[in-house]
Amino acid sequence: MEIESNYEIALTADFIHSRNFKRVALQFPDELLKDSTRVVSGLRDRLKSLRESDAEGNADDKGIGLFIMADTTYGSCCVDEVGASHIDADCVIHYGHTCLSPTSTLPAFCVFGKASISVSDCVENLSKYALTNGKPILVLYGLEYAHAMPSIRQALTEASVSCVSASKLELHFTDVMCSVINPSEDNRNSIGVLGLSSGQISTDSSCAVADSSFSIGGLIWDIPKGHRMEDYLLFWIGSDGSAFANIVLTFNGCEIVRYDAKENHLVTDFSQKRRILKRRYYLVEKAKDANIIGILVGTLGVAGYLHMIHQLKELIIGAGKKAYTLVMGKPNPAKLANFPECDVFICVSCPQTALLDSKEFLAPVITPFEAMLAFNRGSQWTGAYVMEFRDLIDSSPLEVRKQSEEARFSFLQGGYVEDFDLQETGNRDEEEGTLALVSATEKALQLQDRNPMSLVKGTAKSGAEYLIARSYHGLEMHSNNSLPEAYILGRSGKASGYKDEKSKQEG
Repeated sequence: MEIESNYEIALTADFIHSRNFKRVALQFPDELLKDSTRVVSGLRDRLKSLRESDAEGNADDKGIGLFIMADTTYGSCCVDEVGASHIDADCVIHYGHTCLSPTSTLPAFCVFGKASISVSDCVENLSKYALTNGKPILVLYGLEYAHAMPSIRQALTEASVSCVSASKLELHFTDVMCSVINPSEDNRNSIGVLGLSSGQISTDSSCAVADSSFSIGGLIWDIPKGHRMEDYLLFWIGSDGSAFANIVLTFNGCEIVRYDAKENHLVTDFSQKRRILKRRYYLVEKAKDANIIGILVGTLGVAGYLHMIHQLKELIIGAGKKAYTLVMGKPNPAKLANFPECDVFICVSCPQTALLDSKEFLAPVITPFEAMLAFNRGSQWTGAYVMEFRDLIDSSPLEVRKQSEEARFSFLQGGYVEDFDLQETGNRDEEEGTLALVSATEKALQLQDRNPMSLVKGTAKSGAEYLIARSYHGLEMHSNNSLPEAYILGRSGKASGYKDEKSKQEG
């Protein structure tokens, strides 16, 4: 019964059966793989009973294929459309923590799970802190605690009726957007692609014009006209994970309190979290001095990722810099160390996996929002922070402007610097595309060579010459011989004693 309830077996089977899906991918994070076989067994039994009770069912129906996906291509919070395409799946059932980012091609059904929480203790902590603070309260939560929200609301209502002081509380609860993700024909019209600031989305036509709607991490809510998010105390119910970090950075001007449901206590000190913003500002300044930028493809399923990559390329080229696009799955220091020519990397992924701690990396990893600030001459950071890259697509405040020919002051180098733009190639428009690319790359390598902190030693004449001089070349390819090599039989047996080793010992 616990498996049936926590994994929403009945609702999942109804979703699959009602849409007539035949090949279903079940995406599990590592921590839930232990329950995958029992979930599959429960789904098979439920789907079988649905087919038998369906009067219009086909007697020759061979059933529905259920495929377990364990190792996700990118972050486990996103729907793995790449893995699902390998088995030609019709849909994906996503289990566990999710960012509810819209998909590109496949529909998905998200099962959040039901984490345990003490409702009475949560209500008591919320009431006590709210009475001493005096601000209106906006309650946000991890999606794994969405099942407990009706009980918490009811308990707070009963407490306000029985207590005069509690009745003065002004509480607002957020709602879950939806557990079903349908790919949109026009991804730019989906929620979050409207270019509004700080997670704000457009107000639905059926809502009052006086309200402003917000969305983040699968939660939606409204605030009255004339109110700001800074007027509210944000009360977060859940763990200190990527979803909460998204809240802290996006609404960095709000007072925030976190209720730890596992330890049953309040956490009010987030000075360490807010220090992240100072480091992110430092990375923005460091990115301004970069000449060669690597764009990391951190997702192949979130709607709008290709549009964002194209926009970043235009931004980088307009700033007079060189861009490479890299697809490598989940980035780590070892992978990125294979590209030492890149001064900075931009990770295009969902908002809950984009913020990489790049202290162990050779080059910093920034977000698309930080790239907009770094490579748009004249852009100023107002303090607002945008984690969702879909909010930046074709956004007018960060519109790409033509690079100025004036020198730029570098805070890190302590002087004026010149970016390698069109200053020495004024007639670049008349050049062919290949010649222009070689000219820009050569200029970038020369500038890197002048920098004492650069890994490049000795100016290369072209990008190809630089790559040849690298100590790591990857796989050795011998183009002079196109014939396939003869295959060689490897060892067989156990690692503790291969067959050929046993024969030698016996001899």
